[in-house]
Amino acid sequence: MSRRLPVILLLVLLPLWLAASYGARYGFMEDAQWVGICVDEASRWECQVRSSLGLMIHFNVLGFTALAAAVIGFVLPGRAGWWLAVLALVFGFPALALYNTTLAVFAVVIAGLRLVRASRSA
Repeated sequence: MSRRLPVILLLVLLPLWLAASYGARYGFMEDAQWVGICVDEASRWECQVRSSLGLMIHFNVLGFTALAAAVIGFVLPGRAGWWLAVLALVFGFPALALYNTTLAVFAVVIAGLRLVRASRSA
C-alpha cells in the first residue's frame, strides 16, 4: 500500500462527508416537510432520529467529541495521533454543518495541523 493512499482517500472522502452533513442539515433537520411530519407523528423512527440529532446539536456532542479527539491526537505521536486527527475531522465536519461551529472550528484546525505535521523520523 502506498504511503499516499490514506491521504488521497481522506481528501476524497472528507468533502463527500461534509456534503452529506449539509444534506442532513437542509434535507432532514430544516425541511418543513419533516417538521410537519414529526409534529403529527412523533413516534416514527425518522422523527426519533431527528430528535436525537437535535439533542446532540443542543448539547454540542459532535463539537466536544471532535475537540477531544483533536487535542488527544495532537499530543499522541505516530499513527495513533494521525488516526485520532482523522476521527476529529470525521466528527468535526458534521459539527460545522450542524450548528456546533464554535468547538468544531478549533477541532478541525487542530486536527488539520496534526495531519500536516512532519513525522520526527523524517
